[in-house]
Amino acid sequence: MLVARELKGELARIRPARRCCHRAELIGLLHGTSGDTVRTLDPATARIAVQLAASLVSPAAARPNRPHPAAHRSHVQVPIPEGLADAWSWRGAKACDRRAFLRGLLLGSSSISFGSSGPHVEFVLRDRARAHALVELLAAHEVRARLMDRRGLQVVYLKGQDEIATLLRLTGANRALLDFETGRVGRDVLNRLNRLVNAEGANLGRTVQAADRQLQAIASLESLGQLDQLPQGLREAAAERRRQPEADLDTLASTMGIGRSAANHRLRRLIGLAAESENARPAPRPETRS
Repeated sequence: MLVARELKGELARIRPARRCCHRAELIGLLHGTSGDTVRTLDPATARIAVQLAASLVSPAAARPNRPHPAAHRSHVQVPIPEGLADAWSWRGAKACDRRAFLRGLLLGSSSISFGSSGPHVEFVLRDRARAHALVELLAAHEVRARLMDRRGLQVVYLKGQDEIATLLRLTGANRALLDFETGRVGRDVLNRLNRLVNAEGANLGRTVQAADRQLQAIASLESLGQLDQLPQGLREAAAERRRQPEADLDTLASTMGIGRSAANHRLRRLIGLAAESENARPAPRPETRS
């Protein structure tokens, strides 16, 4: 099963070839923050932030502020020089820049889950305008996203498997996409197999119940002395059902050399005759005491 940590590790290993893509991905990393600092618990994300910033400005300016050694799970903070995100808009950006922006956003501001309840991706943003713009951007790439407010933060989330697969494809997470699709195909095959097994079990149960009713009807007609007086076709159906008490309708029809509907009609006729005979039987007289 695909793991969120592996997905982010793969995204962090992607090296954009163009300088414009470096800037777009860095802007994506900054999109969920309110300032010019990338804050992350993930070392791979901090590393790619440093590398992207160093490719645009001097390496010294992109040096991260590491947490104190005694701190527990403290964020690594990567300061980004001011002005890098100015005058950038995804509406006028090239396709490669949009993909880089989404990759940075997925690395920096997302919460990803691939649990048993289904895949779920959230982008947590502080600004409502940015959240609406992200929904619009995803919709432009045929990815349906929804927006909700959570404790003052704007959450853009995706739950559909097709939407998440498209997002992985857009961000260049090819290995993660392969694992995701493999898991999805495996689940689909298992679900289809379960449906077939359940349907077969239900059909078997109906066959057993129908056979039991038919055998009871045949026994009733025999006890009343009416079985030998029936037409040849009905006697043949009764004899064949007794020889194959667990056979389905298709097997009985094939053995008698008739169609399925004809076999069904004969067996239903036996049940009907038995019911008529039982209803016509006189009720037993009550015992009298002398």
